This record gives sequence, C-alpha cells and structure tokens, in this order.
Amino acid sequence: MTTLTDTPEIVGRGNREGADLFREWFNDLDATAKSGGTAAYVFVMGSINEILKSFDLPVTFPEINSLQTAVRRVAHEYLEDAEDYGYSPDICGYVKADVGTQLRGGEHPMAQIPKPGLTVLTNACNTYIKWAEIWERMYGTPMFTIDIPGTRQEGLITLPGEHDFEGDRTYVETQLKELITLCEEVTGTKFDIDKFREVLGYANTMSASWERILELNAASPSLFNALTDGTIYLGVANGLRGTREGAEYFERLVEEMEYKAAKGIGQAIEEKYRLIFVGVPCYPIFRRFNELFTDWGGTFVNSTYLWFASGGTNRGFQYDLDNPLTSLAEGVLISVRDAMDSMFHQNRAIADMAENFDVDGVIYHPIKSCRTVSTGLADGRKHMTEQLGIPSLFIESDMMDRRVVSEAQMKNRIDAFFEGLAARERQSLASQKG
Repeated sequence: MTTLTDTPEIVGRGNREGADLFREWFNDLDATAKSGGTAAYVFVMGSINEILKSFDLPVTFPEINSLQTAVRRVAHEYLEDAEDYGYSPDICGYVKADVGTQLRGGEHPMAQIPKPGLTVLTNACNTYIKWAEIWERMYGTPMFTIDIPGTRQEGLITLPGEHDFEGDRTYVETQLKELITLCEEVTGTKFDIDKFREVLGYANTMSASWERILELNAASPSLFNALTDGTIYLGVANGLRGTREGAEYFERLVEEMEYKAAKGIGQAIEEKYRLIFVGVPCYPIFRRFNELFTDWGGTFVNSTYLWFASGGTNRGFQYDLDNPLTSLAEGVLISVRDAMDSMFHQNRAIADMAENFDVDGVIYHPIKSCRTVSTGLADGRKHMTEQLGIPSLFIESDMMDRRVVSEAQMKNRIDAFFEGLAARERQSLASQKG
C-alpha cells in the first residue's frame, strides 16, 4: 500500500485547487463590490446558476458567506449585530450573519460582498422566502421565487414520462422562462441559447464527476472526509457550476480519487470506523468537531449534507443540450426535490449509504439554527437504528452560534459512542472465536 509520505503531487490536489478557486471566486466578488457592481443572490438548493451564468451575472451564496464567518470564528460578531438590530436569537444563524454583513456594508472576512441586483430562490427551504424579503426591503431588489413541487409522500416519487411529473416539469419550465425575461431586463442583454448550452455542458461534466467522486468514496479505506474535504468540494460545486473552471476542477478531482482508490491511499488517519453524517456541520469549531471523531479513527464516508447542499447534483443528472430549457426544468425539478427529500424523507438515502459504504455508525447532528434540517431527526434516528441495527449518535449544537456549542459535552457523548463501538467490536471477535 502506498503511504502518505511517498505519494505524488496528485494526492491532495483537489483540496489545494479547490481552496484556490474558492479564494478566486471571492476575489471576483470583492472586485465587483469595489467597482460598484451588484451580484445575483442565490441559494444552494436551486441556485439556477445555469441561467445566471449565461448572462455573466456574478453570483453570491449568502449561506456560504455566513458559514465562512463561523469557520473563521467571527460569526458571533455578525450574529450580535443582527440581534442588536432586532432579530431574535431563535431564528436561522445564516440569516442573522447575512444581516450583519449587510449592516456592515458588505464587510466579510473573505471579501467585500456586493449588494444584490437580483435575488433568485426556490421553496426548497422555508427560510429562503423570508430571507430574500429582507434584501427586498433593504435594497428594493427584484426577487424571483421558483415554486418547485416536492415529493408528495415518501416512496411515491414521480418519474420522467409519468403524467404528474410532466405536469410539474412544465410548471417549472414556465417559471424559468419568466426568469430569463427578468434577467434580460436586469442585464440589458438578450438571452443567448448557444451560450446557455455551453454552460449546461460544463454543468453536465461537473455533475457526472461529482457522482463518480461519491461512488469512489465507498472504497476501503475511504478516500476523502465527507465533512471537511467535502465542504471544499461543495464550495466549488455551487460557486462554479456551469463554468469551464468548475468542470475542469471536478474532472481533475475524479482523476485524483481514482488514483487514490487504485493505490489504496486513504485519509491521513488510520480508518477504524466508517461513519455517515446527518445534518449540517458544527462550523464554529469546525476542525475540532471533526477531530472529536478522527481521534478515535472515525471517518465520514458520506453525508446527507453532500446531498442537499449540492442541490442534489450528486445524482449525476445530465442535461439534454438539444432541449436545453426543458431539460433544465427537469433537472431543477429532480435536484431540488431530491434536496428537499434529503431533509424530509432521508431514511431511504441513509439506508442506501449504510449498505453501499459499509458503515459502522450514523451521526445525527440537529442544530439550533435550522429547524428545517433538524425537525424529526430524533424520530428518524430511532426508526433507522431499529431498521438497520447500526449504532447511532445524537448530538446537538449549532452551525453558527458558538454560544450554544459545548465542546466538552459533545466530547463526552462522542467518546462514549466510540467506546460502545469498540466494545461491540470486541464482542463480535469473541463470538467468532467461540
């Protein structure tokens, strides 16, 4: 087996290049803001980046901006600004950090964030609409909401060709045409169908690559940490979807992962326990949060976060370039619906991950800031533990607010969980010898 001490440059390339692209993206936003330009404000679940990039609109993701304040340990300052302004401590931390950013005139640890010139959102998260209304009040920004029909009942997902699905697709396509008209008005540029096809082609490359990367992580040992490395990949997947740079990055990332799989190169720790993560990471102590698991040899091989925070693109949907707008409507319908399902009907996805990734445990992480993600996790955990027979852990903290994050309490719970896994392993070995 190749060790990490004698690996070539390709190993770790995705993290290095991803971080560079991420910084370049923020540098471009900084330049836009300082030149007096505006950006399209969008969200990770249904950004419609494919249309916006066809108009060369700078795109910013307030969710990503907010989590970056937490990773850089300054989120509490932005949260306090928003609470002093009148926002309740109980609402979404992402929203409050963004309000703090707006109150500071776009000041952010990564860049100067441009003001919104256009807001595009879906109903994938119930907070999106109220959040966008804040910008509408602050700036008078045009706000375009796309209503995506969701799964009506778990296990009853409609499929392309079925009457209900086709009706939903037509409904989404009509809205996308209206969005194109609005983009033409905002930019003063006519929609270019050939450029749109080019953007969709880059998105196809990224989507197929992302699906392959997730499949490859079923290797033993796993190739990347779904919690930490995966967050880097998600940043590129969202910010650079529909661009040549994003497509080439993901092609190179596949190349790296296939090399690691062929050589048996895993992560930087000895993998003892393979875990699934359910929920949103604890960004205020992001590195330490991950270490609470890796110190025991626990690695995150997949997560529901890689599903819904990628807008569902992990399914590898491919746009039909001969029918671009109709195909985009179908892709948006499927991907956003999948993203919603990852929050509301996630048990089937967890069961598939547990089987395909040879999982030893499932970590459920409800958070104070997001009831949408957290609601029902306790019941879901009980059901999945009974169904799968796989040990699980339920720990609560937050994605933004360090005031409700107790590292000591989490460590005690996590240590007890791994002690239980170790005892279970010893019992299994003893029964095999007996």
